[in-house]
Amino acid sequence: MKLCTFEVATSLGKHTRFGAVIPGGIVDMNFACAWHLARKGEARPSVLADVLVPDSLLEFIRGGDTSMGFARATLAALEQECSGGRVPPTGPNDATLVYGPGNVRMRPPLPEPPSVRDFYAFEAHVKKGFEKRGEPMPPEWYEIPVYYTSGRQNIIGPGDDVLWPSFTEKFDYELEIALVIGKTGRNISAASAREYIAGFTVMNDFSARDMQRREMRVRLGPAKGKDWCTAMGPVLVTPDEIGDPYNLAMAARINGEEWSRGNTSSIHWKFEQMIEFLSRDQTIHPGDVLGSGTVGTGCGLELDRWIKPGDVMELEIEKIGILRNRVLRG
Repeated sequence: MKLCTFEVATSLGKHTRFGAVIPGGIVDMNFACAWHLARKGEARPSVLADVLVPDSLLEFIRGGDTSMGFARATLAALEQECSGGRVPPTGPNDATLVYGPGNVRMRPPLPEPPSVRDFYAFEAHVKKGFEKRGEPMPPEWYEIPVYYTSGRQNIIGPGDDVLWPSFTEKFDYELEIALVIGKTGRNISAASAREYIAGFTVMNDFSARDMQRREMRVRLGPAKGKDWCTAMGPVLVTPDEIGDPYNLAMAARINGEEWSRGNTSSIHWKFEQMIEFLSRDQTIHPGDVLGSGTVGTGCGLELDRWIKPGDVMELEIEKIGILRNRVLRG
């Protein structure tokens, strides 16, 4: 499934809802579940749907396998109902079940995740960074999958503008894949880590390189140079639809021109190893985001090319989609 968070205008104002992207549009999963339960004869379908398939993607993920199972059954029933080009039904109280893409505003899949940790997992990117600083590759990088903690409340989604921060003249993009944790765990082995992954999304870890450089000179951070804004989206794709997460093409285009190209196959530290390291004597929770770090050639720093005000960044990962954002001076 391709899961999303979307905003829709109603007579009572704008509402943020949990959805799934299908060929015919965007399904309101909470209303669709209520419709499905009503067809099955449930006496209070809307009340039950609020528990089984809530209107928040984070709450849905927290529902685990039970919520996932009801969501899949709902989509299967809706697909059957709409087969042959039939008009989608309405839900209880004439609720809209399927929206056209032009009738909603896509938001980041998780507007406020519980946490965001960004790893440093692609060797080519790491090597290039140390090379540009005239420093050797640290042997410790091959011993542990290091990460930093980013700002979880500064998340933007597909189509959103990002404001150029006042404290930088070196604005950069970073082409990354991110995973979302699906259930609570602690001291998880790499062998069992995949069952803790709810899905994958595209992540653009915006960077203020001059501020980042200043921070790192005092052996702390990155902080201000990174966590002022991060983009995610356009959807969260479940592992069954991704298939092999280590064979996905990645690309970044700036104003339509390709600057970066890579593949998840070049990752050194696997997602399972990230989860194992992060969960060592530490509990991870549903909705936690783990970024991969930048793929080789996946940022302007490596290329000596820099984002300018007004530029449109398009980050694309195979089977997930395109995350598009424009940068503007405030």
